Amino acid sequence: MSFDINQLVRPNIAALVPYSSARDEFSGEAKVFLDANENSLGSPLKKWYNRYPDPHQLAIKEKLSFIKGVGVEHIFLGNGSDECIDVLFRCFCEPGKDNVIICPPTYGMYEVSANINNIALKKVPLLDNFQLDLIHLEDQIDANTKIIWICSPNNPTGNSINRIDIETVLNNFTGIVVIDEAYINFAQQKSFVQELADYPNLVVMQTFSKAWGLAGLRLGMAFASLSIIEIMNKVKPPYNVNQATQELVLTALEEIGQVNDMIKLLVDMRIALADVFLSMPTVEKVYPSDANFILVKIKEAKKIYEFLLTKGIVLRDRSNVQLCSDCLRITIGTEQENTFLVDAMQDWYQLNP
Repeated sequence: MSFDINQLVRPNIAALVPYSSARDEFSGEAKVFLDANENSLGSPLKKWYNRYPDPHQLAIKEKLSFIKGVGVEHIFLGNGSDECIDVLFRCFCEPGKDNVIICPPTYGMYEVSANINNIALKKVPLLDNFQLDLIHLEDQIDANTKIIWICSPNNPTGNSINRIDIETVLNNFTGIVVIDEAYINFAQQKSFVQELADYPNLVVMQTFSKAWGLAGLRLGMAFASLSIIEIMNKVKPPYNVNQATQELVLTALEEIGQVNDMIKLLVDMRIALADVFLSMPTVEKVYPSDANFILVKIKEAKKIYEFLLTKGIVLRDRSNVQLCSDCLRITIGTEQENTFLVDAMQDWYQLNP
């Protein structure tokens, strides 16, 4: 099927003249900046925080281009992945007219952002093995379906979605397919970032919040064709990624070795923690995980969740989520935190023999 970006973008966005920041209206080097109404005397913090940040985040994109093996022009940076999600809705979905498809259980912000933007939401639940229901998915697509959201590795289930199934969707859907790879660094699966040339309708999202350990800085990534990135850049605020975040992320990008070491340790602890929970008497299942968490099906999940709160341990109770009844989602902590959790579980069993 042919993909035509002009048939997907909202007409008002296609006609939009984006805001031109002061830094967009000149090229080359300059010594004196008197164009953006900044405080020329500095700030109580570092002196250069009185200046607006690079609206295009080129230094970060150049490093990411080398790391990811994609051109700078194929990279969009957002104030967290949530901004990437919101921008995609605003670029391609006409409020009150268009619809998108999600596959629950999945990341909750797809639905929240759809509701904020007044976009109809179609839900195609995953199968019992947490894989795509391709037949149901095909049945739900109509002329106004603009985006299909696929989280892989999935949150909260932790599993990767079958690659062939994703390729089937990419090859047969004329709208945009977003693959959210927030947890891809913890998986053995290959990222779809290298497939951009083959799929003009593909958007791949990643984040600095998980493997990079930079959740507090709020920086999300989207990789896509030049035509999609150009439209997203028209819609984003001019200075959506602040100066402090840009500086700190640039520093972190020099520490790939340390990040890889953390990933390996977290995966090892994930495997170990899963084995411990499998040995517990009321645990019915620990689902396979390609993320930095495990999903555990356990009897009296709600009561255990509340008991652990009294011990100062906060998990995520997913019992009310579709296909996740009696399930707790457990992030892999430090070795000390994991031990504290296991000891608390032993306390629970002693009190509830």
